[in-house]
Amino acid sequence: MNRLAPSLATRWIIGIAVGLFFAIPLVSTFLFTLRDTRGGMSLERWAALFDPAASAAIRPIWTGLGNSLVLAVVTVAIVLLLLAPTMILVDLRFPKLRAALEFAVLLPISIPAIVLVVGLAPIYLQIGRGLGTGTWTLAFAYGITVLPFAFRSIQASIDAADLRTLSEAARSLGAGWPTVVLRVLAPNIRQGLLAASLISIAVVLGEFTIASLLNRQVFQTAMVVVQKQDPYAPASFTLLALLLVFLLLLLIGRVARGTGKARP
Repeated sequence: MNRLAPSLATRWIIGIAVGLFFAIPLVSTFLFTLRDTRGGMSLERWAALFDPAASAAIRPIWTGLGNSLVLAVVTVAIVLLLLAPTMILVDLRFPKLRAALEFAVLLPISIPAIVLVVGLAPIYLQIGRGLGTGTWTLAFAYGITVLPFAFRSIQASIDAADLRTLSEAARSLGAGWPTVVLRVLAPNIRQGLLAASLISIAVVLGEFTIASLLNRQVFQTAMVVVQKQDPYAPASFTLLALLLVFLLLLLIGRVARGTGKARP
């Protein structure tokens, strides 16, 4: 029986339709940012973003962006240093716990952010007393919200690699567990780790509810504040954030394909 496949024309139509679905809002936003004070089109609003004299009003966005980038680094560290080793340990030593781990890490996706904040508020009172009220402490909450997405990315790479055989071969050659994890297993699940890192960065840059209710200044909350005075600057920063995530996606994809899998 011949397999049914879409024709070349159908593929082109679907590709163009999907491309327009994403391109029209982006192009419209870009054209919106080009409107100048005289009613024409110019790049003066983009130039104002990087002009210290003209960008005093949008300084909260730069502050919020800096806080979000710090949060992204800490959140990625949580994913790579806590979640990934735990998943490797469960896969190698405690396979019967995989279902329980999967249920636990996928649970946050079913809990609304507003409900999650209600549960986290008392915890953050204690965190504030012990570690201060710095914006970076939001990484603990963000680490929970990114668990479902990071777990799926890493688990797909773990399922594709035979970690048990690789670890046993490395151990038989005298390698210690830190060497096994860092130099043998991690390179073989590199694509999953990179994808989890990208998703974590995207979630942190786009999160608003938790930061707003916990009264922290991040990228999204700052844009809401500035938008009340200048609707053009947040639109420009939104495009820059999308461009940053797109470049990260290309970079991570290139790095993931750059070298082959490590072998013991």
